[in-house]
Amino acid sequence: QMWEEAIALCKELAEQYEKEVFDYELLSQNLIQQAKFYENIMKILRPKPDYFAVGYYGQGFPTFLRNKVFIYRGKEYERREDFQAQLMSQFPSAEKMNTTAAPGESVKNSPGQYIQCFTVQPVLEEQPRFKNKAVPDQIINFYKSNNVQRFHYSRPVRKGSVDPENEFASMWIERTSFVTAYKLPGILRWFEVVDVSQSTISPLENAIETMSTTNEKILMMINQYQSDENLPINPLSMLLNGIVDPAVMGGFAKYEKAFFTEEYIRDHPEDQEKLNRLKDLIAWQIPFLGAGIKIHESRVSDNLRPFHDRMEECFKHLKVKVEKQYGTRELPDFDDKRVGRPRSMLRSYRQLSVISLSSMNSECSTPKKVASESFDLEAMLPKQGKAESEETAVLSNPHPEVKMRRSKKRTKRSSVVFADEKIARDISVSDMKCV
Repeated sequence: QMWEEAIALCKELAEQYEKEVFDYELLSQNLIQQAKFYENIMKILRPKPDYFAVGYYGQGFPTFLRNKVFIYRGKEYERREDFQAQLMSQFPSAEKMNTTAAPGESVKNSPGQYIQCFTVQPVLEEQPRFKNKAVPDQIINFYKSNNVQRFHYSRPVRKGSVDPENEFASMWIERTSFVTAYKLPGILRWFEVVDVSQSTISPLENAIETMSTTNEKILMMINQYQSDENLPINPLSMLLNGIVDPAVMGGFAKYEKAFFTEEYIRDHPEDQEKLNRLKDLIAWQIPFLGAGIKIHESRVSDNLRPFHDRMEECFKHLKVKVEKQYGTRELPDFDDKRVGRPRSMLRSYRQLSVISLSSMNSECSTPKKVASESFDLEAMLPKQGKAESEETAVLSNPHPEVKMRRSKKRTKRSSVVFADEKIARDISVSDMKCV
């Protein structure tokens, strides 16, 4: 289902059929197949493969495997347990390592065989051609798990005093980054890791990442339901209810108790910008949830109507609380009438979120919603100023007839927008003729 790669090959064939072979029948078939690939990208949901980091430690392995780490691309819907069992069957005498930390020299220099296997997350590489453009999520999702070369593994670490009632306050993340020799997938389904680095993420930064991931997950699911009316409602129900129902989740109330206290602000003045970022993400979650609940209401069955009513009631209380503390965020109208399909909410949210964050002060101010008609008027305003300057030039010109003809032509072009101005000009011109 790597249709993007197939499209690239189709384009090469099309150029040969059109410019070298001059076989228009094959060219027509090729273009039809290419159009089908584009349609599949937008309409068919593709499963994301998992990636596994496998380390071979010990002197018992051959030289090309000894004390090296490889990143494997799993098959569709392949679990780590199944992949690991198949891997261990190839080395019956090897011992499975139950830790994900890097082994010491004693393990690397031992005469035995030790295999370490754990799941890693691919990192999306920035595509220059997508920068500052509203790209549909179906197109971006392909590059989240394909043509990737960097992978992350995050491990929670406890530091300082642990609060049993709020684990987020002391949860640090130790992140290990792996870089492979080549991009995956390639000729092989695995490549050797050529660079390993580690970094530590603070509890506040971890909370920001978690909230941002949750918001994008909500919007991606909303986009899927907007583009396909036949999707079952259960995944959307579970996601929304897990966020809005306080009996199901602790939610960002845990973050409020951990970070939005006077004690934390006093002890960590350097985190003020990050705190504002977390507040902004919490405020943005409300309009996303509102859009999801609106879709859920239109598709919920009669059997699940009481469940929806309770979820909507919980959302109303949550909305009042969040908007009172963190302000209101508003999303634009996502119905793109030019192309007849809903616009990507995720891309629009990213653009709006950046704007609101850049203009946000310590009080987490709320961006205003601007009517679309105002942009047209603003674009036309310079013409009005120019016309007025020309009218002034007409009055001061000793031979005004040439200027009058030009002003009449310009008035006709802008007569729809400036009807009152046209009447005023006609009066002034008639007065001049009388003089």
